[in-house]
Amino acid sequence: MMLLQIVVGVLLAMTLVMAAAWAFGLAVKNGGWTDVFWSFGTGLVLAGAAVVATGTDSSQARRLVIAGFMLAWGLRLGLYLAPRVAGHPEDPRYAAFRKSAKNYPLTMLWVSLPQAPATALLALSVVAAAQRPEPSLDLRDALAALIYLAAIVGETVADTQMKRFRGDPANKGKVIDAGLWAWSRHPNYFFQWLGWMAYPIMALDPARPVSLLTLVAPAVMYGLLRYVSGVPPLEEAMLKSRGDAFRGYQKRVSVFFPLPPKA
Repeated sequence: MMLLQIVVGVLLAMTLVMAAAWAFGLAVKNGGWTDVFWSFGTGLVLAGAAVVATGTDSSQARRLVIAGFMLAWGLRLGLYLAPRVAGHPEDPRYAAFRKSAKNYPLTMLWVSLPQAPATALLALSVVAAAQRPEPSLDLRDALAALIYLAAIVGETVADTQMKRFRGDPANKGKVIDAGLWAWSRHPNYFFQWLGWMAYPIMALDPARPVSLLTLVAPAVMYGLLRYVSGVPPLEEAMLKSRGDAFRGYQKRVSVFFPLPPKA
């Protein structure tokens, strides 16, 4: 299938997914389910997009590898978020909307539906990589797989460290400052972004202009995580709940990319 056809199909499918997420979140009075639906939906829909992304001399094995990437990404993130959403109070971001919005259902609709075109943008990278005109897997595919595996492992380790920290009553009111969290204030976001770098590593070729689309996903994910839905609202909430302890943490530790902490 042509790239544009696939992207339009992704947009339509994810619009339905996010409309369902909006309705379900209203029904159970928890906007956090928006994130769960987006994670599972994006993983599944983009896996399907990779499978159908046939092209001249493209490799079926590569398409299946990319589909596996997306399924692993969606399942890992969705299965991490779902228990948190189901078993904890509503995420502060959505709770703030519920408290301040004049029309909460309409506000949440505008929060939910724009996530469908975000997935469609990610599809540009996935499909462009899947349609790379190389009939067999090669060293670049292996390097992309290593980067992707490192991203999945890193994100899992970061999430596990945070879960363990929060599960210790002695840490109530404290800021985690150990393990990966001593090098980045948001290592989970960094590794989530890193996984999307697998696509330009796999297929970027300046001689093939369409392959420049593989850069879209890492660019979009960096923008969203660093400046929109990831770092800013979380740091704002942490400043309110942890105050000077978090301000000191901000001065010592890199905001996104892992770097040696300052003294």
